[in-house]
Parts: sequence; C-alpha cells; structure tokens
Amino acid sequence: MAEVTISRHVSDSAGEYHAHIPGETAIGRLTWSEHNGARIAEHTLVPPEIAGRGIAALLVEALIADARELGFKVIPACSYVAAQFKRHAEWTDLRA
Repeated sequence: MAEVTISRHVSDSAGEYHAHIPGETAIGRLTWSEHNGARIAEHTLVPPEIAGRGIAALLVEALIADARELGFKVIPACSYVAAQFKRHAEWTDLRA
C-alpha cells in the first residue's frame, strides 16, 4: 500500500484530520470539536474506495499523538474511536 499522509485542519473550536493516499481522490476524515479544553471525536469516515487499509486507525492515532503532544483529553463520541480506546489501555490517561 502507498504511504498515507495525515493532515490537520483546525478552525476556532473544531477541526478534522484527513488521510490522503497518493493517486486517490477519496480521503478519510476524523472530525472533532472542542469542549472545555477536550476534543470530542465526533465521526471517523473512510470512503469505500479506500476502506480496508487501516485508514481509520491511522486517523485515531494522529488524534492520540496530538493529545499527548498538546496536552488535551479526548471524548470518544464516535463509536470507532470509543472501540479503539477499549483496545488501547495505554490511552486511558487521555480519555476525558
């Protein structure tokens, strides 16, 4: 598989992570909004054209990496993000 690039898009109190695959027009997204200093992970969306490549997991990992680096907590409103928190006990300290 081609390398996936994750980009961050932030405006005021909300943002998205985008997953880009060279040669593909479809992009994966993880959307969030801010609430009391935490980021609510709202939706993880991966179009069928790029599904099955671990894109959703990479988007969540980018969110987690930013939470560690920037010092915010995550509220996993998205069912996929919530499931990933259950799989990764090492993320417990980042859950709001």
